[in-house]
Amino acid sequence: MESIRVGLVSDPAAPTVIARRLTDLRPLDGRDPWNITVLSEPFTTGSEDVDTAVGRLQDHARRHGWDLVIGLTELPLHDSEGRHLLVEADPQRQAAVLSLPALGGLRMHSRTRRAVRSLLTGMADPDAQDEHQVALPRLNGRLRLLSGMVLANRPWLLVPGLKSALVAALATSAVATINSTVWLLASSLSWWRLVVATVASIALVVGWLVIDGELWDRPDDDSPSARERSRLYNASTLLTLTVGVLICYVALYVVNLAWAAFILDPDLVGSSVNAPVGPGDLFVLAWFVASAATVGGGLGSGLESDESIRAAAYSKREQDRRERLARDQSADS
Repeated sequence: MESIRVGLVSDPAAPTVIARRLTDLRPLDGRDPWNITVLSEPFTTGSEDVDTAVGRLQDHARRHGWDLVIGLTELPLHDSEGRHLLVEADPQRQAAVLSLPALGGLRMHSRTRRAVRSLLTGMADPDAQDEHQVALPRLNGRLRLLSGMVLANRPWLLVPGLKSALVAALATSAVATINSTVWLLASSLSWWRLVVATVASIALVVGWLVIDGELWDRPDDDSPSARERSRLYNASTLLTLTVGVLICYVALYVVNLAWAAFILDPDLVGSSVNAPVGPGDLFVLAWFVASAATVGGGLGSGLESDESIRAAAYSKREQDRRERLARDQSADS
């Protein structure tokens, strides 16, 4: 049987990694096999328009002699009615765009594999002539897309990406743990005050990172679609930073607890607070110190460059998009 030449054009970084694991994909119905080639290319850079992306894919197909072409992107897709899309396909042009964040961010390899196989099967069918869209459910589609965008940003990399902030947080926690005034404050706080301190410290750090790193997205124009895109990007940024800072908070809590258990004498702490000190008091102390250290770490992030903060907060495609917008704004000014 003659094989069908298929091109997978993927955004750099994570989409390319996923695409390269799909080269062994085969049809399940015994039809002509697929000869899949992967091209890492930021084919959505400079445009949020799906038709433009499909046109670029078609250009690649003509240049490389592909029969079918599919683009894998971290771009969130929308139709003219504002619905979030998983797929935008044009069988007549033998091209399709698959939005990876719309898959939800979990089990990306298996979900992408199923989606690409389904797309190729439909596009290889000579009877499929109409433009095809797969829209996400209206009720939970936005949540699914948002979670996919957050996971694409890899929030767990925020801590190693902000080295100065981490050093500042560790230094703050080390000093605070051996401070008798901190012992008195921690022992006097009720649980709900500790919860408020936790929420406030995380919110302050997230707000500081957004302001200091200039991470807030502004719409390109006054159209409803542009405003919706900005709301989506800003929501994903806030959630990414919140998850990243929360991971940092938990890590600091564990380190503080271990440091307090190793360095502090319960009798000495008890004499300072005029009350017996047990293991539960060390948990409370570590909790309070983690809140203070998180704020200190956020202030330490000001020592990082804006590029380092953006690299820790965004996916590769989103970094490229922000850099392009910054260049355009500089050129206009």
